[in-house]
Amino acid sequence: MSDRPLRVIGLTGGIATGKSTVSNYLANEYHLPIFDADIYAREAVEPGSAVLERIVDRYGPEILLADGTLNRRHLGEVVFNNSHERQWLEQQIHPYVRDRLESALNCPTAPVVALAIPLLFEAQMTDLVTEIWVVYCSPDRQLERLIARDRLSLEQARSRIDSQMPITDKCERADVVLDNSSTPEALWQQVDLALTTRSID
Repeated sequence: MSDRPLRVIGLTGGIATGKSTVSNYLANEYHLPIFDADIYAREAVEPGSAVLERIVDRYGPEILLADGTLNRRHLGEVVFNNSHERQWLEQQIHPYVRDRLESALNCPTAPVVALAIPLLFEAQMTDLVTEIWVVYCSPDRQLERLIARDRLSLEQARSRIDSQMPITDKCERADVVLDNSSTPEALWQQVDLALTTRSID
């Protein structure tokens, strides 16, 4: 543990609240290394992977696209409407993601790094970080962004939001809450303040 970065920011929030926006800002403005759990989760289900084989065994070959890659939209329809199936899927993917994050932390490239982990609490990965930042926005704004970003129906968007831990619960467990309900400039100011005022001692 002594070789790990002095400060490991766990960046999380709700779906479509703006986590990627904050990650990009930290990378572009402060040149912080960002380790993204979503990227590792996609790696976990690449063609030929053991995880993808187990998914196909469970849901059948129709869970794949014609090129052999995972049909994420189809899988999403399955798991976002069934908590048991969602839990099963997460049990397949989370160990791989955790292993990759731990490997990244054991080869530090800077004294301060950020782990972007949408399911930081749900996947029980809070032990990997030294502080937790939650990106928040109003429920109406979150729903609007999700529908526009993923081209979902209102019902589909609500089911995805409802599948996650309530954002208010995440905020209660955060060291820093970044309110992304207004302008990008207002968000940047909050990030600047959080990054420069919290000690790494």
